[in-house]
Amino acid sequence: MRELELLAPARNADIGIAAIDCGADAVYISGPDFGARKAAGNPVGDIARLCAHAHRYGARVFVTFNISLREGEEEQMHAQMLAAQQAGADAFIIRDLRCLGWPDITVPLHASTQCAIHSVEDARRFEAAGCARIILERELSLETIRAICAAVSCEVECFIHGALCVCYSGQCRLSAWLDGRSADRGDCIQACRSRYDLVDAAGHTLVRDKALLSLRDLNLSGRLGELADAGVGSFKIEGRLKGENYVRNLVRLYAQELDALVAAQPEKYRRASFGRVSGAFTPDAAKTFNRGYTTLFLDGVRERGWASMEAPTHLGEKAGTVRSLRREKGQTRVLLKPEAGLRLHNGDGFCFLSGSEIIGFRGDVCSGAEILCRAPQSLREGTVLYRNIDADFEKSLASAGFRREIAATIHLRPLRGGALELTARSEDGREACVRTESGLPPAQNRERQLALLEAQLAKRASAYHFSVDGWAALDGAPLPLLSAAALNGLRRDLAQQLDAQPCRPKPLFRPARPLAAPADAENPEADFTPLMRSKYCIRFELGRCPVHQGAKDGGTLYLLNNGRRLKLIFDCKSCEMQVTCG
Repeated sequence: MRELELLAPARNADIGIAAIDCGADAVYISGPDFGARKAAGNPVGDIARLCAHAHRYGARVFVTFNISLREGEEEQMHAQMLAAQQAGADAFIIRDLRCLGWPDITVPLHASTQCAIHSVEDARRFEAAGCARIILERELSLETIRAICAAVSCEVECFIHGALCVCYSGQCRLSAWLDGRSADRGDCIQACRSRYDLVDAAGHTLVRDKALLSLRDLNLSGRLGELADAGVGSFKIEGRLKGENYVRNLVRLYAQELDALVAAQPEKYRRASFGRVSGAFTPDAAKTFNRGYTTLFLDGVRERGWASMEAPTHLGEKAGTVRSLRREKGQTRVLLKPEAGLRLHNGDGFCFLSGSEIIGFRGDVCSGAEILCRAPQSLREGTVLYRNIDADFEKSLASAGFRREIAATIHLRPLRGGALELTARSEDGREACVRTESGLPPAQNRERQLALLEAQLAKRASAYHFSVDGWAALDGAPLPLLSAAALNGLRRDLAQQLDAQPCRPKPLFRPARPLAAPADAENPEADFTPLMRSKYCIRFELGRCPVHQGAKDGGTLYLLNNGRRLKLIFDCKSCEMQVTCG
């Protein structure tokens, strides 16, 4: 039976705990330094707190050490890895293979997506180096993913949701070239989200002021079964800079999808951690931050619509068109021609495009198709409005009351002297046992005592949701008279005994490591040319591809932004685009 893991991002320990409570099997988080999101560092004490919570459910915590390491930093990173290991971290996500040569780092090491693993040969190289898991590039086809999974025995992880780098991961030098802030050091300026003009060699402007390098967000909801069938074991949500509601919403969405997959094929799959989640909430990926969605190259077909050129940030759902505006003292009444089925709520957030600028405002009072707000002066009749914050959805998410509980069964057995033995077994195999006193007076009303036993024992306690079994063993046996309070105390005692034992997840995959780091382990920052290499192609996105779309070859093209020029090179044989110094 194969385990399927839902892996969630954690900007901090509290968000990581929320992800676990919503159904994540694992979370990934940065330590104090050396993570590929410089703004998402965490002290080791917070990692320990997150690990303690995750391990109650057999969930795991992976700490990121996936920047390009510079000479002289090895000792500091090594010390932080040892501290995170001591705090309870279950694995490290790494980029620099020198880590594999440190014998005191005993947790499994996962090759980051920054290692640019996009072929069978890449995958085998990192497996041979001693990596317990490889994290694949985002733009791979299902066919390639299947081939990689078949070629290696280590674990395979892939992204299923979130922001997409236009460049192959770990190979982008654009930020460093433009501003000196390196993506390889977790300090990317996100130049791919900037607006550019596209010009030809003669200086003619072909496209003006568009986010030509900005991709939509990945969304593989509905495709997890295909990925699992291909051999993927870990399904990763991007977003270590995102907030708690973003993480909770998407974790519930994909946790429910994995649960349905496991329920449909219980002989084949199981979740990688334990516990079921309760909480009245219906997840919706459309209502959380996104730039529009794409499945990218999963089907092995290049299609237009990978880019989010108009708005490289979250517009939200189309709310409608402004029919009229009536400006009053300090406020404006906006009458919409709303989209069918849309319901507005007080406090909703709205935005609109004004030229190349995205302008937002809050709807203070929303009633029917009318919005009372402090509207920007640039808002006009005929403007298309988008709702980028659904206040009602955010409130329902925040108040959902998610609770994660491990299933445990209480088995009843009569003992001599009229006592009862209660044995609890949790779904991960832990056991606890308590006994009532002997010599208690017998219950005069047997049916009532049986009903009380079931009602009081089959309740929640600590992290456990109990059910009761073993009724047949009580047939004909005298039942001691036990009050509801006494039964509650017995149930709490069982929960405390279970809590005192560590959860029993499947052991982590730990391949043999070489006695020393691989010969090619050093991975210093390098000034590579090109600045960027990508599966995405601007010519194809614009319908100008001479190979696939029959367009005329327009020669060399350039991107212009704020006086800087970038040259585009089209490698049609490999069906790739390169961005170089102009």
